[in-house]
Amino acid sequence: MTKRINKFLVLLLFSTVLLYALEGLSAGSASVSIKDYVSVGDTPKYATGFKNLDYVNPEAPKKGRIVLPAYGTFDNFNPYIFKGTASAETAMLTLDSLGFIPADDTETAYPLIAEKFEIPADKSFIGFFINPNARFHDGSPITADDVVFSFNSLIEKGSPVYKFYYADVDRVEKVSSRHVRFYFKPEAKNRELPLILTSLKIFSAKDFAHRAYDKPSLTVPLGNGPYMVKDFEAGKYITFKRNPDYWAKDLPTRKGFFNFDEIKYDYYQDTTVTLQALFSGNIDVRTEYIAKSWATGYDNELIKRGKIKKQAVMHNRPATTQFFAFNTRKEKFADRKVRQAIGYAFNFPWANKNLFYDQYLRLDSFFANTRFAARDVPDETEMKILESLKEYLPEEIFDQPVEKVFRDDSLSDRENLKKAVKLLNDAGYDFVNEKMCNVQTGEPLEFEIVINSANGNAFTRVLLPFIENLRKIGIKATTRVLEINTYKNKLDQFDFDIIIGGYGGLSMPGSEQKDLWGSASSDVFGSNNIIGVKNPAVDILVQKLIETEDNELYTAYVRVLDRVLLFNHYVIFNWYTNFDRIAYWDKFAFPENNAGVGVDVHTWWLKD
Repeated sequence: MTKRINKFLVLLLFSTVLLYALEGLSAGSASVSIKDYVSVGDTPKYATGFKNLDYVNPEAPKKGRIVLPAYGTFDNFNPYIFKGTASAETAMLTLDSLGFIPADDTETAYPLIAEKFEIPADKSFIGFFINPNARFHDGSPITADDVVFSFNSLIEKGSPVYKFYYADVDRVEKVSSRHVRFYFKPEAKNRELPLILTSLKIFSAKDFAHRAYDKPSLTVPLGNGPYMVKDFEAGKYITFKRNPDYWAKDLPTRKGFFNFDEIKYDYYQDTTVTLQALFSGNIDVRTEYIAKSWATGYDNELIKRGKIKKQAVMHNRPATTQFFAFNTRKEKFADRKVRQAIGYAFNFPWANKNLFYDQYLRLDSFFANTRFAARDVPDETEMKILESLKEYLPEEIFDQPVEKVFRDDSLSDRENLKKAVKLLNDAGYDFVNEKMCNVQTGEPLEFEIVINSANGNAFTRVLLPFIENLRKIGIKATTRVLEINTYKNKLDQFDFDIIIGGYGGLSMPGSEQKDLWGSASSDVFGSNNIIGVKNPAVDILVQKLIETEDNELYTAYVRVLDRVLLFNHYVIFNWYTNFDRIAYWDKFAFPENNAGVGVDVHTWWLKD
């Protein structure tokens, strides 16, 4: 009997390999590799057959409940569309992607919905073989049709962001019920694109057969992830229950994650309110975003008795990039000298000492805390790249150290403001009746800084001395705090002067740079090019960093992009920390060795 079973297993294995081989041959003459990872790096961190990721506890008990804060509101469950305000948590917890990119190996994707990846030598496409065990929550299998539907819906009906993100994909094609390919445009050279496609979340095509993908809806999409929505009240809370029949629970990319039977997100309009919610026991965990609260807001008996733990968890992630963003579509911000002058009025060291308790570092790059940050003057490789773009660049970029783009904090406010006035004079402004006015039009330089209500109190404190410094050089600045939905609409429609913007840290800058800075995205409502950058040098650099296969040259292109963005003074940088500030009730445990990834509550568990 054993021999017969073994023979059957051998035949089954052979037939599977043969299927992969035959399907690979249909791609044309190019040789095709079937792999269990997709990587843009030299060597993946995890070898074939790995059991779990290093920053989880694979034996973590699965039980209990955790209550977390969320900010703002929600009126639908699809975060991939332009309209409405979606619950991002729902997509994160109820939908899986084709592959999984771990936090400690951000250049590689490993199997999730796709059990194998198909990669031709000419890199003209990427294929995915769907795990035969992959299931939606109703027990129906995940098929190639669902992958095709998910991608086409995203491109045709999703937020305009994704048209830029996946611009180099020519088409998606079903090869068989469990095999799908994404073909790339012939002219496309995008080494990151296969990795990007592994992150595609998969919806059920049948689930959307009788309802619109692109209209906000509180009908929960049929999921396939570790959790299901248990109940919710729009804008108030969502409770998720762990799916005991989750098809991927034993995969190496899922072991040790999602250890709570229930996860509840309570929605708040203001981050400061959640501190009292933590102390009262209404929430279990809180990430602190305000330095003053971290320094002075936790001096109570719950902390002293150890009922609530307060901890700074170090990480080596790329810095979250946050800034005051100029809307360069406005004529008053069209001149980079005007933007630079306004930046001279922001005194970060004063704010850090007097408001932030010296907890922050000043952002000095669009890629801070990574190897991509521009430093000093251009090296030989960077200089060659810059020389090829000379007609589009300011002269000082070639010989001035990048540190020169910032105000000199060794000088006083008075001296920095003198420099600001000189820059404004060079840009065609001067004092008229104590107001800084455009000499030609007579128009005074005035603007409004828009803040969302979740951060209103915190940022108002920071902006008041900035506004006072601007007043000293004849510039009138005001602030306006808007409810989150109104703020989002302003952002999407580019209806602002200056707004607080930013994006998460990027380990591998790539196609998303087109959406952030590309000329083509500048006038597309809902794009992430909130600044309105239209710069030929930026467009060329973004395309080059996407195309190049050489790692050293890739790094040089990103550094030059950073340098060009910096010397154009598109933003006034804010600040960052290299640790996560958290407070939590002492009933949870998490891995001590987190591989530098910082806090991830989905690796936590309830203590006995």
